[in-house]
Amino acid sequence: MTITENEKWLLLIHQLPPQPNALRVKIWRRLHQVGAVAIKQSVYALPVSDQSREDLSWILKEILAGGGDGSISETRFLEGLTDEQVKALFQTAREEDYEKIVQEARFLLAELSSPEGRGPNGEALNGPARHSRLQRRWEEIAAIDFFPSPGRETAAGLLQDLEKQISGRVSRETVKKIALDHLKGSLWVTRRNLFVDRIACGWLIRRFIDPGATFKFIPGTRCKTNSGEICFDLFEGDFTHEGDRCTFEVMVRRLGLHDPVLTPLAEIVHDLDLKDNRYGRPETEGFRALLTGLATSILDDTRRLEEGARLFDNLYAYFTKQRSEPTPKDH
Repeated sequence: MTITENEKWLLLIHQLPPQPNALRVKIWRRLHQVGAVAIKQSVYALPVSDQSREDLSWILKEILAGGGDGSISETRFLEGLTDEQVKALFQTAREEDYEKIVQEARFLLAELSSPEGRGPNGEALNGPARHSRLQRRWEEIAAIDFFPSPGRETAAGLLQDLEKQISGRVSRETVKKIALDHLKGSLWVTRRNLFVDRIACGWLIRRFIDPGATFKFIPGTRCKTNSGEICFDLFEGDFTHEGDRCTFEVMVRRLGLHDPVLTPLAEIVHDLDLKDNRYGRPETEGFRALLTGLATSILDDTRRLEEGARLFDNLYAYFTKQRSEPTPKDH
């Protein structure tokens, strides 16, 4: 009989004196900084690693120095709380952190798009400094994003848009159509940890461009390709965000894909990726739940693309059926 070992976790179990309150705030902030999550009152967890041991050890010393008590243990959850539930706690915590970056980045993008947000020579007022601050914050969150949250990629994409706005490299409305035959046989390159926009683009590539397309998933956000490779959803990639359009929308336009069923799909992908609720389709939230569950349960990007493509096939079939059904007439 084969026994599948559960994942190991480090737990900090502690007790703080009722006063001073400043110690409680200090310890809470330190735990948040290292990415720990509370699994019950006064019990915090981190995935096992040398860095996690060091971080919790320093926090425990601060607790003891402040008159509190505590211990660190390495454990597995055998019954009750599952590993997947613990991972979900980490993802939820990081999602909240990324959402703050998303909101600030959207505010700055809107500001830079207005005349008030730029100087007399068109330069972005305080844009570089504010972008750098958001980029540093994203890097700090990514360092403790142990089980990558979907919000990570949304925030990264917006920071890319900001960099292009500030540097003056925002694409104009000119749409250069690309011959689909020229793209067949290419190796498609994008960022790791696929989510909404990149899963949608991968599905689009295999369904409308090259059914046998192959993909390479790289770390980082910048496009560095070899001959025969095409970058998508990467900074300065062949296909990436343009203005207020996600990569999927850009690909549909530039490839001249006139299938009307792609319109509602693009609207859903736009709202999920850019989080601006521009279209507000009723199917969006349900599809978000399906993709979030997919990203949580499948960490391998190749498998995630395959399973995500099936979801998009089903959504495409749903909208195709909607278009084929006669519109009810009033009597």
